[in-house]
Amino acid sequence: MSSFDIRRIGGRIGAEITGLDLAEPLDEKTVTALDEALLRHKALFFRGQHLDDEGQQRFARHFGPLTTAHPTVPALDGQPNVLPVDSEDGGRANQWHTDVTFLRTPPKASTLRSLVVPPYGGNTLIANTQTAYQDLPEALRTWVDGLWAEHTNAYDYAQGRKLDEAEAERRSVFTSTTYRTAHPVVRVHPDTGERGLFIGGFAERITGLPTDASRDLLRTLQSYVTRPENVLRWRWEVGDVVLFDNRATQHYAPDDYDGLPRRLHRVTVAGDVPVGVAGGASRLLEGDEAPHYTS
Repeated sequence: MSSFDIRRIGGRIGAEITGLDLAEPLDEKTVTALDEALLRHKALFFRGQHLDDEGQQRFARHFGPLTTAHPTVPALDGQPNVLPVDSEDGGRANQWHTDVTFLRTPPKASTLRSLVVPPYGGNTLIANTQTAYQDLPEALRTWVDGLWAEHTNAYDYAQGRKLDEAEAERRSVFTSTTYRTAHPVVRVHPDTGERGLFIGGFAERITGLPTDASRDLLRTLQSYVTRPENVLRWRWEVGDVVLFDNRATQHYAPDDYDGLPRRLHRVTVAGDVPVGVAGGASRLLEGDEAPHYTS
């Protein structure tokens, strides 16, 4: 087993891993130790790795089979498993979300690698959705344990703004296939059994509630996810790699760098179908099973 150190970043989420060169082969014991660290800390950070696209994919494959880049958005040319997240091409995820929850089978984990970093801003915030669930008052926890939410990729990107031509085209591509899935509001983690809030930016409404009550409840639950004690902020340097558990986190990249270039590459690990507290599994409401993406 390769020797490495784990340095916690926050009390509830995040650890920096030092002493590993991810460009080198990782043995089975090292991968097992990293997997255990991921389950505990939810997000792992590796400074100064300077991987290429093949190296990022090789690292991500240690944690399971890869998805293709995205269900609807084109992959990097010649790299079907790599999604470019480029500020100069609309890659600004300026809201809290868990990756691709509009599918029945969202990713298990996501890796991000920094290629271009602005001189200020452009950080990534990651939140622990399991400690957020634990923070809920007992009566609220009991209620939401049995609720379901509909997630879709056809939410309102404009958020009251008029889309320019480029933004309208990006929205058209993103929603070229409309997906809508019912997920449990509280997801039971398949590896640890821990419960966490499974909502975020793609969660459009709570099943069975009137529109206003649904929005109010989603805002209330989201406010627990984004409490400062549940959130860490990663300040990117070129060459960094981040691995986070998509089943237990949300993330957010504030658009606070004044139009300067920012480019990351994302590679995701295929996941399983979410299961709720009572054992019910997520169900597809609209769209397809996205077999080209899930594995």
